[in-house]
Amino acid sequence: MTEVEISWDDQRVTGFVDGDGDNGILLAHGAGTDQMHPSMVLLREKLVAGGLRVMTFNYPYKERGAKSPDRPEKLLACHRAAADVLAPMVSGSLFLAGRSMGGRIGTYLAAEGYAVDGLILYAYPLHPAGKPEKLRIDQFPAISVPMLFLQGTKDALSKMELFEEHIAPLPNATTALLEGAGHGARGKWDAEAMADRYATVTVGWVDTVSSGATPPRTA
Repeated sequence: MTEVEISWDDQRVTGFVDGDGDNGILLAHGAGTDQMHPSMVLLREKLVAGGLRVMTFNYPYKERGAKSPDRPEKLLACHRAAADVLAPMVSGSLFLAGRSMGGRIGTYLAAEGYAVDGLILYAYPLHPAGKPEKLRIDQFPAISVPMLFLQGTKDALSKMELFEEHIAPLPNATTALLEGAGHGARGKWDAEAMADRYATVTVGWVDTVSSGATPPRTA
């Protein structure tokens, strides 16, 4: 694993690159974790074992030890700078992946037209907890690349009826449901089981997209 420096404007954060596969994954952490959280490390290791080159990074607030996320514009600028670091290392297809908030910021980057081959969204936060009326879907019409959503059916940040109404019908979306899983690892969906499911589906889907084939609607 190699440590890399990610810099933009007057900001700087660290990242780690692991694996030597042709296809690359930029894996962003959620709001309450960082790139060294055990769940992120576990997922990175399983994706690398599946033949992918994976880069993780910290958003600025985690780099400075804060708990509250930065403004969306700052998160997006960091995400873009991280993608710029990984992109030249990838000889095959480049994917933006992320858990919860990290995946959401990746969708904004893709909606701006950043050159990626697909998005991989683990536990996408379709709405804030307890506020299902505040849907986070406005960016999706601007995204034309394939998207993979891995979603727990009991996720408090994605009511399943809203997911089925607003996400599943997207023409470029593949969905993979984790029956009974919530937003985080618990119960039968512990960190190991969740990472296994995430990695297995991701590796197969990436192989399909990178080959130029049309991905299935469900995975």
